Amino acid sequence: MIEILAVLSVSAAAGMRIALPLLVFGLLQEETLWSQIPILSQFPETLLISLLSIWSLFELFASKKLLGQRILQVVQLMFSPLVGAILGLAILTTPMIPNWLIASIAALLALVLQIVQVGWFYRLRGLPLWAVVIQDILCVALVLFAVDAPWHGGLIALFLLWFAVRSATQWYGWYQKGKKTKVPRRLYL
Repeated sequence: MIEILAVLSVSAAAGMRIALPLLVFGLLQEETLWSQIPILSQFPETLLISLLSIWSLFELFASKKLLGQRILQVVQLMFSPLVGAILGLAILTTPMIPNWLIASIAALLALVLQIVQVGWFYRLRGLPLWAVVIQDILCVALVLFAVDAPWHGGLIALFLLWFAVRSATQWYGWYQKGKKTKVPRRLYL
């Protein structure tokens, strides 16, 4: 159960940012870095540190501007399920749970959180700065919790999933309210 909560924690972090959770998770591994992480173990460590550091800095600074948020939304929407699956498999140590199931759960949670982020972005016409800063802090905290305190990280991830469900019901309510208040067009001959 604890490992499932750790998987939820890192996949929630992947639902907010792409490179930042990979960078933090790899650096927490100390000597092994990314050698135990699927897919990333195929690349040289210096290349991974360079690319992930550059993209993390881009994520941190571009997310503060509207155009940067739009660019990041597209990239993160495409790659967040992949990063969620990679991190979910990387944190898993028990062979009792099938890898395909863990990868699917982690990828779906990352995708759902990314879709909610995109929805709020378009609903608010850009995310406010305070929300972006909270995302950055929460992203790093979720990776740290997944490694050191999976119980807390998993609970935060479940809270974020609850927030995603509440957001979807609120958007549906706004949609229904907008549908009812529209004035029908009349044809004049």
